[in-house]
Amino acid sequence: ILNREEFLMKTLLKNFTIVTMNENLDVLKDAHLIVEDGKITDVATGAATGTFDEVIDGQNRQVLMPGLVNTHCHVPMVLMRGYGGHDLNTWLNQYIFPVEDKLTSQSIRAGTALGVAEMIASGITSFADMYYFCDDMAEVTLEAGLNLNLSRGTTVFTPLDDPAAFAPCQEAIALAEKWNGANNGQIKIDFSIHGEYTSFLSPNLWDYLAGYASEHHLGMHVHVSETKAEHEECKVRHGGLTPLQVLDAHGVWTGTRGMAAHCVWTEPEDWKLMAERGISVLHCPTSNLKLGSGIAPVPSLMAAGVNVALGTDGMSSHNSADLFSDIKLAAVLHNGVERDPMAVSAWAALEIATVNGARALGRDTGVIAPGKTADLILADLSAPNLIPCHDPVEDLVFSAHGSNVEMNMARGQVIYEKGSFLTLDLERVRWEVEHYALPLIFG
Repeated sequence: ILNREEFLMKTLLKNFTIVTMNENLDVLKDAHLIVEDGKITDVATGAATGTFDEVIDGQNRQVLMPGLVNTHCHVPMVLMRGYGGHDLNTWLNQYIFPVEDKLTSQSIRAGTALGVAEMIASGITSFADMYYFCDDMAEVTLEAGLNLNLSRGTTVFTPLDDPAAFAPCQEAIALAEKWNGANNGQIKIDFSIHGEYTSFLSPNLWDYLAGYASEHHLGMHVHVSETKAEHEECKVRHGGLTPLQVLDAHGVWTGTRGMAAHCVWTEPEDWKLMAERGISVLHCPTSNLKLGSGIAPVPSLMAAGVNVALGTDGMSSHNSADLFSDIKLAAVLHNGVERDPMAVSAWAALEIATVNGARALGRDTGVIAPGKTADLILADLSAPNLIPCHDPVEDLVFSAHGSNVEMNMARGQVIYEKGSFLTLDLERVRWEVEHYALPLIFG
């Protein structure tokens, strides 16, 4: 767990190009930033005055920006990276679910540590996860230093008499009681209905979880309209109502911070509902394309006033935690589909991976401004793939890779610098994965 004394340090980051992600679209040259007690206290051009415990000098060749926010993933599934390779239904039922039945607490910890290491190295400072063995995931992530919105995924394939007696619901409540707000908000707990299609025989589950989430001010994280079959079969089951609409009829989006993952097959009435309810779309373009699910209507969602954020999905269906690749894809994919090079501009693509993601997770980050949480990353503009730099935002969106990240600072603490992990023992993580987790589930 992080050393509180390190949070009390006053750190100066000077001589940087700072991409603020603020509403004015400010990019500050030859600028500095001051971090104290895990918060940004000052950001401005020119030299800073005062005394500091630590000074980080960008030498005017590095760009500083908010840390990336991965709003939808299943981190332990990194153990299944590249496994399977089919449409979503076949992939889940014939490959993933049988392997997940073999998972243990120790293997979950190994997979979480590996996935978290990959995210740290590629510039992610906050992520939202929906999975099982959540206590283990929370403990590993807390020590690693990342911000985590965590939910216990709930599925049920038979009718339930009493959701309150259902073990996954009890686990979700216990998780919230134990972890919500841990370490000054580093860990936030959300509730999760895995999806309409994995629980439609028990709509009373939706009522129960929605009521608890609303009463306790928790977010609600749900897979929505990921495939055409899921979307259309739901409409047949529920008199024409889409997954988003039928869940709304059960109060799932009322009084909660709604997070709808994928939304590939959503319709105009869904977009209107999302805007009215303040539901964020968690766009996962690489996973949706790899699984052949389709392309979410992101420009239409944005035009309807919906907050669109970015996610990788699990590394089993994405194969990577490099969110920079998704930033680029989110821009070029929709610009190509719309035949409009400004359908998703470079700045808009960067917004969905930072400030929009922070909004989806209910976190005071994603923007470089006084008072914001100091979740920051820097990239070296002298790297070959970033030369020349005519426009830092264009470089970050269309040229950068996760490997360009030289420093990751989460909550004011440097957790990664120039290839070195400062909060994780990577060799131990590798050993656990190779000698325990993989033989357990695939041996």
